[in-house]
Amino acid sequence: MTGVTKTLEKLLGVISAAVLFLMMIITTVDVFGRYVLNKPLPGGFEMTEMALAVLIYAALPLVSMRREHIVIDTLDTLMSPAVKAFFNKLSDVICFLALSGIGYLIFRRAVRVAEYGDTTNVLKLPLAPVATRWA
Repeated sequence: MTGVTKTLEKLLGVISAAVLFLMMIITTVDVFGRYVLNKPLPGGFEMTEMALAVLIYAALPLVSMRREHIVIDTLDTLMSPAVKAFFNKLSDVICFLALSGIGYLIFRRAVRVAEYGDTTNVLKLPLAPVATRWA
C-alpha cells in the first residue's frame, strides 16, 4: 500500500468511527429524553439518518479495499489460484463500474437537490450533501 492509501484508510476509519460514535450518542440522548423526560431529541431521526449516509460513504471504500464483503465461496475449492485471482479482478472491475455509475447518479441528484434548496423538515439542514436517492 502506498502512503496515500494508508492515509486515506486511516482518515476514513477515523471518520467512520466518529460518525458511529455520534450516532450512538444521538440515539442514547433521544431514547433517554423520550422515555425518561418525555421530550425526545428534536431532529434526532434526521441527524441519525444523515449520519448513516456519511457512515456508508466513509465505510464502503474500506470494506471494498479490505475485501470484507459477504461472499459465498462454495466453488472456491474447485478453482485454481489463477482462476480465483481472475475472478477477484473481474469482480473489482464490475464493482468499480457499478459504483461509479451509482456515484454519478447520486452526484446528479445532489446537484438538483442543492439547486432546489431542499432541507430537512425539523432542523432545516441542507439535504444536498447526503442526497442518496436517484429517482
